Amino acid sequence: MKVTIRIDGDVLSAYIPKKDLEEPIISVEDEDLWGGAILLRNGWRLALPHLPQDTRLPVTAEASIRRY
Repeated sequence: MKVTIRIDGDVLSAYIPKKDLEEPIISVEDEDLWGGAILLRNGWRLALPHLPQDTRLPVTAEASIRRY
């Protein structure tokens, strides 16, 4: 699914247009953000693709739901 990652002040958030859902990112698996999982405030875990560390935000990428 498409997800837009953006930063507003110190808060990272994820917007999923298909669901018209925007949630703060409360934890990241990989401190570089890209290539790991993120946890949204609503409990969703999304796996982000590998992108260069210096990728500028906001960015839209293809993510998948990660189930544990």
